[in-house]
Amino acid sequence: MRIGFGYDSHRLVAGRRFVLGGVEIPHDRGLEGHSDADALVHAVCDAILGAMAAGDIGRRFPDADPLYKDISSLRLLERVRRIGEEMGFRVHNVDSTVILEKPRLSDYIDRMRLNIARALNIDADRVSVKAKTNEGMGFAGRREGVAAHAVATVEREGVA
Repeated sequence: MRIGFGYDSHRLVAGRRFVLGGVEIPHDRGLEGHSDADALVHAVCDAILGAMAAGDIGRRFPDADPLYKDISSLRLLERVRRIGEEMGFRVHNVDSTVILEKPRLSDYIDRMRLNIARALNIDADRVSVKAKTNEGMGFAGRREGVAAHAVATVEREGVA
């Protein structure tokens, strides 16, 4: 069993869709980035890649590559899963936290969990998504952006 940690943050800007956990959420601003800028899924990708000592999302899917322009981060997560499978790993579970003041995410959490689980080909009860405010402190507290943290455990296939 291996454990990895992931972190990501994106600035909130006008004129972009607000996507977290593969769910488009109504909001007056969206997340700035080369892909769909889904900070939650990016943190999960980095946690899994870290657990496998397989680099990070920026190295695997560089933002200078037009192939990844506006790509769904869930597609990137599926690719991370396949990288793991090629290395002999499977994801056991994911725990994550999104940090933002608004909008409230409680109505979207279950769909986020399901989207992440599907991309990883695991049961949704192995994926946790939590949302926290930053009590008005820092960039998230000032509503300038969103941050996400994730941990993931992976295990080698066929190892007892």
